[in-house]
Amino acid sequence: MTDHLDKNQPQPGGVVEHYVDPTPFDPVTTEEMTPEQERYYQASQWQIMWWKFKRHKLAVWSGVVLILFYLCVPFAEFIAPYTANTRDNAHLYSPPQSVHLFHEGSFVGPFVYGKKSEVDLNSMKWVFTEDRSQVQPIRFFCFGDEYKFWGLVDGSFHLFCPAEGGTLFLLGTDRLGRDVFSGLVYGARLSLTVGLVGVTISIVLGLFFGGIAGYFGGLADNLIQRVIEIMRSLPELPLWMALSAALPVTWSPVWIYFGLTIILGLLDWPGLARAVRSKLLSLREEEYAKAAVLMGAKPQRVITRHLLPGFTSHVIASATLSIPSMILGETALSFLNLGLRRPSVSWGVLLNEAQNISVVTVYPWLMAPVIPIIIVVLAFNFLGDGLRDAADPYK
Repeated sequence: MTDHLDKNQPQPGGVVEHYVDPTPFDPVTTEEMTPEQERYYQASQWQIMWWKFKRHKLAVWSGVVLILFYLCVPFAEFIAPYTANTRDNAHLYSPPQSVHLFHEGSFVGPFVYGKKSEVDLNSMKWVFTEDRSQVQPIRFFCFGDEYKFWGLVDGSFHLFCPAEGGTLFLLGTDRLGRDVFSGLVYGARLSLTVGLVGVTISIVLGLFFGGIAGYFGGLADNLIQRVIEIMRSLPELPLWMALSAALPVTWSPVWIYFGLTIILGLLDWPGLARAVRSKLLSLREEEYAKAAVLMGAKPQRVITRHLLPGFTSHVIASATLSIPSMILGETALSFLNLGLRRPSVSWGVLLNEAQNISVVTVYPWLMAPVIPIIIVVLAFNFLGDGLRDAADPYK
């Protein structure tokens, strides 16, 4: 009977030999990975986010548009042909000047025609017409209106300027003869940065209170949630208006700017705090968080070093989507004369000139600040959508 036993099977009472397969073990796959697969498995989370974000073409182009807009912030004095408050009493409510390249069939380069003005006694307003006998070439990298760069350094160098003795009103002028295009460039400095500063305040408060509520829970969580519910139950715009109206009229434009950004930031943090709280409630039960607690880590270290980095990408996406609401908030308050005021210039301050519907119908170019506001708000929303999708790279 023993002849029929398999010699390779262990015999009763015998010793089983230990066998090790000499084939190298691949923990990822038993098949050979392609270079693309290997690159993906070895990439960090931020690299995968960037690859996924690049596939969202609309978000990428929105980011490019926002970069171009934000380039106006540090170089507004250089880009604008005039200062924000330069007046030309001979061109009140002057319409936009068209840029031409050819004059009577000859190539001249970028230029504008001069303007002739006369009073219309029927409508009692100035009427401007092109004077084609006056060819005014646009000068580039030239010296023009004097300014103080960031209020510190005197300068007069501009990207482009009107011809000597000529005018260059690409988007027309307002009731005091101030160039609307230059106002838009200067206004970008305040309108775009108010969102960044306000969101910074909102993020700090949201992470702080949301972190306390989500990690500790109990009485602290209940108290913070009741405060959030009270703040979210109040109508947003009337609350903005009430707090902005409370700012002293005697304050300088700089203090008004910081007061406005603080108001916007203080009223925007509850939404982010709730998102942080809900995320921490799930993350604090993870094994790595419990291990940190068992090793003696303090709550501050557990929250800042172990829990918050787990959803930093989500915070960035939420902040990107909050900036447009703050830009619109500043615009609305300045439009209602409750925010920034002259000599400060923002897009809302410029729109304050277009409060009267009769003025808008006669001088439609005063509505020009609406265009960059729409573009920036849409760009931030598209960018936020792309970041929100990329925030979960493994989805």
